[in-house]
Amino acid sequence: MLDLLVKNARLDYHQGTVDIGIVADKIKLLEANIDTPAHTVIDAEGQFVCTGFYETHIHLDKACILDRCSMQQGTKGEASSQTSEAKKHFTEEDVFARGCRVVEMAIKKGTMGLRSFVETDPRAGMRSFKALKRVREKYAFAIDIELCAFAQEGLTDEMETYNLLRQALQQGADLVGGCPYTDADPNRHIELIFDLAEEFDVNVDFHLDFDLDPSHTSIPKIAEQTRQRNYQGRVSIGHVNKLSAMPPAQRLKLVKLLLEADIALIVLPATDLLMMGQDHTHLIPRGVVNANELSALGITTTISSNNILNAFTPYGDASLVRMANLYANIAQLSTDDEMRAAYEMISLNAAKLLSLQARLQVGGPATFVLLEVIDAVDAIRTIAQPLLGYKNGRPTFTNQKAVIHPQS
Repeated sequence: MLDLLVKNARLDYHQGTVDIGIVADKIKLLEANIDTPAHTVIDAEGQFVCTGFYETHIHLDKACILDRCSMQQGTKGEASSQTSEAKKHFTEEDVFARGCRVVEMAIKKGTMGLRSFVETDPRAGMRSFKALKRVREKYAFAIDIELCAFAQEGLTDEMETYNLLRQALQQGADLVGGCPYTDADPNRHIELIFDLAEEFDVNVDFHLDFDLDPSHTSIPKIAEQTRQRNYQGRVSIGHVNKLSAMPPAQRLKLVKLLLEADIALIVLPATDLLMMGQDHTHLIPRGVVNANELSALGITTTISSNNILNAFTPYGDASLVRMANLYANIAQLSTDDEMRAAYEMISLNAAKLLSLQARLQVGGPATFVLLEVIDAVDAIRTIAQPLLGYKNGRPTFTNQKAVIHPQS
């Protein structure tokens, strides 16, 4: 007797439709025409079933604060100052409520795992970290959440932040991150973040090169530290807009450094498209790295949301399928292979970065999402609607399928 049987599902790398037989929290059968009785039967009706999507770079602590920001120019400098000021007044309950709101958005859009940065500095103290630990616990039934203790506003000139990062790591932060371009001494900032990572044996994630000046970059320093500390495969970098502003030969030299150090790269289309090139009056650059190009060279690349409804990104619904579609437009993708690569940047590649499994297989976890589409490529092309989700054999969300009511 099965606990759950999903009939007529389309899966990656399977011909035709298959059935998924589940007992407790594991997939026990994966084949066509399963006739074993089950307590619950779901008919997928020939639609696509996958393991869902994985958010590798988001800021839950400063989401949904547009009502506290009086934006006039929409610039990066304004966003930084407005957010820094708002952060001083964050309370634990406030961060908890806003974090819950965004996590629920993400769950309903088919997200099964995410990594959130948590600004841990003298302005935020430990309030945001405590709040997001509660969010992580509350929604563990539906989504796996990593928390990155993060130095957003510098480090070397405010070493109290270093001590707060250590406290967060002592109290359960999963990894540590930094933002070298906000520091008076970017190289020392990078070294200090690696020092903490080594001390607590955790991974590292940097916000990097958030502008379009190709004359200097922090990639060589991060690659050097990664190799020296034997951290290959444990470091990721987000934004990295400078790569999009470099001639191919210069970009390839830096890509080789990333490859040698096995550093992953996260593209953030919504924020980067808004914030880059604002000083141009015409032919405004996109400022978004072509992740397909880097992926083809062997770099692990992902697509993520970054911010939701704040001064850096004053829109968003936590849909990674929508974000991948936006990226596909920016990167001028058109072929099925290119769309497949974009899909993998929010699924297989992103799950790898979070050390989670993103393949449906016998013996694996009964964790999946049903989409209103027939395959992965069309999921990106059409911004497919997630209809329902299960995590470890238990239902997590349902979105009602839209129905057309024709006139008689």
